[in-house]
Parts: sequence; structure tokens; C-alpha cells
Amino acid sequence: MRRFRWCPNRLMALALIIAAGGGGAALALARPAGLPVPTGREAPGAARTPSPAPPAPAVPGEAFAPATPVRIDIPSIAVSAPVDPVGLNPDGSLQAPKDFDRAGYYTGRPTPGEIGPAIIEGHVDSPRRPAVFYGLRKLRGGDEVVITRVDGTRPVFVVDRLEEHPKDAFPTKEVYGPVPAATLRLITCAGTFNRRAGHYRDNLIVFAHLKGMP
Repeated sequence: MRRFRWCPNRLMALALIIAAGGGGAALALARPAGLPVPTGREAPGAARTPSPAPPAPAVPGEAFAPATPVRIDIPSIAVSAPVDPVGLNPDGSLQAPKDFDRAGYYTGRPTPGEIGPAIIEGHVDSPRRPAVFYGLRKLRGGDEVVITRVDGTRPVFVVDRLEEHPKDAFPTKEVYGPVPAATLRLITCAGTFNRRAGHYRDNLIVFAHLKGMP
């Protein structure tokens, strides 16, 4: 029987920095605000001052106005959960949702429905049972994700693809970088569980686009 483990979701992974000419390695957090992923001889945990993504021009009729997301529904995998805001930890990593049954959206990127990449994360499991994003791997292209926002609007996103990446090779720019359309990224932990480190070795990322205006 599987023992469910807590995924700390110190997203968005670790960037492996190879020391030039030496073959040694040091780990530094790949931060949402630090695009592109830091390289070179930065000290472990080094961070640049967080800054918002460059704004993309809005196209009339193809995006919603900003509004805080409050709920996520994914009918194909029976997910229906509240969504809470999350920011950055002091070391620049993304805060994990405090509740295993609730998702978290990163306030440093657009809200779902705006132009740009909206980021929603969730735990895959807990010490006792599956968590909110346990079934995320079952998603397929064409599945829909519905976000309810505080203003009553409900943008619908269509899944494009799923990707799994080691946490030391997280595609930071692809996930957090600016895009010219309203998109959504769902993120949870994946892969094998590293007992020594206390977290999973990989991240699962769902890429989705806005279906359209109601």
C-alpha cells in the first residue's frame, strides 16, 4: 500500500549550477521572478529582486480583466477546490498552499483569464491521503479547467499538454515567461520520493490555453 507523502512544492524546482571547469555543482533555487534561470557562479540561494513579467498587449475580446481566482474545477478528474493566493518565501521560492485540499495561485503573475501565464499549484498528496492535485496526471489534451473568480466570471481553459521535469531542470522561462495570450499552468509534484530530502524529485506541469470568452 502506498504511503502518501507531503510535497513541499518549493516550486519552481532547483536549477543545477555547474561550477565552471571544476565539475563540482551547487544548487540554487529557480525563482519565478528570476528569469532566465540563474547560471554561473551564484551562491546557493542567491536571488534577484522579484519583478513582474513584461506586459503583453491585450487583444480585445481575447482576455478577461484582472480578478482574483477563488475556485478551480476540473470535471474530467473530479477536482473542485478553493484557491488561495500564494507569494514567495524569503529565499525566493514559491510558497506552498497551507492546506492539502486547496490550490494556490501565484500573485506575481496574471490572474487566470488575463493575458499572460497564470500559475496555480497544489499538493499531490499528504502524509495520510491524496491531495488536491493527485489526479492531475490523468488529464489529457482537450480536457477543460474552469476557474471561478471573485467577480463571478468563469474563464475556461483547455489542456494542451502535460510535461514532467526533474526539479533540477525545471523549465522556468517556459512556465513563467511572458506570452501573448491568456494561458494557465497547473503544477504539482511527481516522480519518485526522495526520502532523504523529504520531497519528490520531479514536477508535473499542465499547460492550457483560454477557451474563449463567454
